[in-house]
Amino acid sequence: MEEISRVQRNYHGDIISFQTSSGRIISYRKAVLEASEGLLQGVVLNENEWGEIELSSMSVDDGSFNHYPSIF
Repeated sequence: MEEISRVQRNYHGDIISFQTSSGRIISYRKAVLEASEGLLQGVVLNENEWGEIELSSMSVDDGSFNHYPSIF
């Protein structure tokens, strides 16, 4: 099973894509889909205040991906 190893952010600081442990680069939406299907480990799906599904990291207490290195 794959896990997230790196992140890519836009100029606002929002995560737009992830790199997996196998080297694949997937969009945020694709990561949410794969996590919901049980294909990604180390992440949790949460519903935000607007009812949208978001990813959180299981490896830190705050759930952020701030400690992950950048793809580029």
